[in-house]
Amino acid sequence: MGAHWVVAVNPAAGAKPVGKDRVAKALSDAGVEADIEVPPDRVSMRAVLAAATTCERLAVVGGDGTVSLAVDTLVGSGHDSLPILGVLPSGMGCDLLRTFGIPQNLEDAAHHLRGDAVYEVDVGELDGSWGTRRFVNVAEAGIGAAAVVVANRLPRLFGANRYLFSFGLRLPGFRATRIRLETERRTIEGRALAVIFANAQFFAGGWNIAPKAMLVDGKFDIQVIDVKKTDAPNLIPKVMRGLHLGEKGVTRTTSSWFRLETADPWPVEADGDAIGNTPVHGRVLPAAIRLKI
Repeated sequence: MGAHWVVAVNPAAGAKPVGKDRVAKALSDAGVEADIEVPPDRVSMRAVLAAATTCERLAVVGGDGTVSLAVDTLVGSGHDSLPILGVLPSGMGCDLLRTFGIPQNLEDAAHHLRGDAVYEVDVGELDGSWGTRRFVNVAEAGIGAAAVVVANRLPRLFGANRYLFSFGLRLPGFRATRIRLETERRTIEGRALAVIFANAQFFAGGWNIAPKAMLVDGKFDIQVIDVKKTDAPNLIPKVMRGLHLGEKGVTRTTSSWFRLETADPWPVEADGDAIGNTPVHGRVLPAAIRLKI
C-alpha cells in the first residue's frame, strides 16, 4: 500500500461538506493507506493539525483556506522537521494545486499521494496588529481583500463565483488611497487600489493573478494596482487570464520582504481569510514546507 498518511478533513470546506466515506474510498481506490480524522470545527481542525506536526505525512481535505490553516499551524509549531503535506481538494477546489497541474477532483488528486515526488515550497509570513499569519498561495491588501470579506459572508451556493460577485459589490464604495510600499529592490509611493503579494500563480477560483510567480525562488511576486474604479471592470478579464501585467496602472516587482503602509486603513487577506488591516510587514520563508505533488 505504500507510505501511511494522516488525513484531516475540513467539514466546513466547500458548498457541500465531504464525507469520511468518500475520502476513505478515494484513498483506497488510489492505494493509499491512511488514518482519517474529521474534526467538527475550525478550532478542532487546528488542534488535529497541531497534533500531527510530528507525523511523517499529513494530508488535508479542503480548499486553499484549509491548506493555509495547515501551513500556518505546521510552520508556526517551531519544529525543525515537519511532515510532508498532501492536499485533496474539495468543495470549490484548491488554487494552489493549479500551479502544479494537480486535478481539482478529490478522487484523481488522491493518486498524487503515492510515490516520492515532493516539492519544497516557500511560505509567506505576515505581521500586523493581528499578530503573525503564514500563507502559501496569495495575500492581498485593498479592494481584493475587501471583496474577500464580503465573499466569506455569502452563502456557499455562490460557489467559485463568490469572489467575482463580491468584487462587483464592493468596488463602487471602496476608496483608493496613498500607499508606501518598501521592498528590497525599490520603494513605491503613490495612489493605489490594491497591492497583491503572490507566492503561487492562481487565486479566486482560477484567476491567473501572478503568471510569473514561483513557489521556489524565495520571493514574493508583488503587484501594485492603480487604476480608476471605472476601468477596473475592464481589467478583471485580463487578470483572470494572466494578461494584465503589461497594462497601464499595474506595477510589478519581486522581493523577499516588504513593508506596506496606507494613508487609510486597508483590509488584508491571506489565502482567502480576512486577517486584519494595514500596516502589514511580510517576508518569505524559503522552502518551509514539503508539498506532495
